[in-house]
Amino acid sequence: MFEVRIHGRGGQGVVTAAEMLSIAAFLEGRHAQAFPSFGSERTGAPVMAFCRIDDKTIRVREPVMTPDALIVQDPTLLHQVDLFQGLKPGGYVLINSGRSIAALGIEGLAKTLQPERLLTVPASELALKHVGRPLPNAALLGGFAAFAGLVHLQSVKDAIAQKFSGAVAAANIAAAEAAHDWVVAEMKQVA
Repeated sequence: MFEVRIHGRGGQGVVTAAEMLSIAAFLEGRHAQAFPSFGSERTGAPVMAFCRIDDKTIRVREPVMTPDALIVQDPTLLHQVDLFQGLKPGGYVLINSGRSIAALGIEGLAKTLQPERLLTVPASELALKHVGRPLPNAALLGGFAAFAGLVHLQSVKDAIAQKFSGAVAAANIAAAEAAHDWVVAEMKQVA
């Protein structure tokens, strides 16, 4: 089973991201579940959502405590919450930021991970360009498809098209494609 924990703030589409990731996995014939965890239900409050993906039925229902991957939608949480708690050795960390790992102040984390498993992508900037709003969730899923190889970009695009419609879907798909291309280019530099 592959477990993903998504961190962000209320209003950034954290729960929607987990749902779309699970839909993408389901579209590929896999079993998936997505669910949120949050305290105060207000915009800007820290929010977590979880996604599990497996080739067999998933019977576990509790929060993801030892994720295989983290997606961080809001980099301001990096030093406010212990986002990396429980991350499995060899885990993936994808952070929404145009800044470097050093500029984010997480060099210590970088030393514990394989270089190709820690990456930043300017998802909010890409979303602003394509969607018109800095909502990073769809862009991050496109980037995550390239980064972890857990789901294919086409499945992410199809999941976005199921969740949204018309121009909103098209804009979010464009943001996901742009983030996917960004991550592919970045990973070539790391390799």
